[in-house]
Amino acid sequence: MTPSRDISRLLEIMAALRTPVTGCPWDLEQNFATIVPYTIEEAYEVADAISRGDLDDLREELGDLLLQVVYHARMAEEQNAFAFGDVVEAITTKMIRRHPHVFADKDGHIAPAGVKSAWERIKAEEKAERAARRPSEGTAHKSLLSGIKAGQPALTRAMELQRKASAVGFDWNDPRAVLAKIREEADEIEAALEGGSADELAEETGDLLFALVNLARHVGADPESALRSTNAKFERRFAFIERALEAGGRTLEQASLDEMDGLWNAAKDEEKPVSERRK
Repeated sequence: MTPSRDISRLLEIMAALRTPVTGCPWDLEQNFATIVPYTIEEAYEVADAISRGDLDDLREELGDLLLQVVYHARMAEEQNAFAFGDVVEAITTKMIRRHPHVFADKDGHIAPAGVKSAWERIKAEEKAERAARRPSEGTAHKSLLSGIKAGQPALTRAMELQRKASAVGFDWNDPRAVLAKIREEADEIEAALEGGSADELAEETGDLLFALVNLARHVGADPESALRSTNAKFERRFAFIERALEAGGRTLEQASLDEMDGLWNAAKDEEKPVSERRK
């Protein structure tokens, strides 16, 4: 099978990968749930390529993300739910509907100032239509938080959950109160380390992360951006350790933890203004 610029070739490749017996064993084992982490990862890699301004990489990453769409659509088609063409039809219908100022006839244009309000109105109508198509939930309770999408990154969703709750007064008024909660959650992790199960430790760790997101919100920091920045800082300082060891003809495996920790502190010093560096 040869490469092609035609989307139909990608659909054929995915169908071949998912064909029982002759397909790829790994691809055949996957389902919607097992593929989700890869879908999220590819979306982040698209964002990373954009942040680096690497258009060649962006082309590759967009292809990887497109493959995820094709993968999910193929699995749905195997269940006679929908196919890739239905996905394309759904999004083209949505975009035409949400842009009457672009796709309507000359008498249907609206002023630019009304575009956002029209967009929000149409989105609300679509949401109501989707709700009407779902099985009836009877008198089930509708939570204030039910409108927050479950598919968001966990840090982002935690922030949105907290913002919603804060809007009705369920919140601390002082970041110091959040710090106290963080210390409380850290103490609970310490207690769990004495004999807690892996599940308990995971739960307590999640509680601590949720409290840290709350602190970020109170001090006006975006937790996702803050963590990305810290990741970059960690990579930068670790690279300093690698370079320092390499300059001495040594590897990471040959260095002790104390030695690497000393180099880490040296990396921190190097990043400080000259006037603040250790004497």
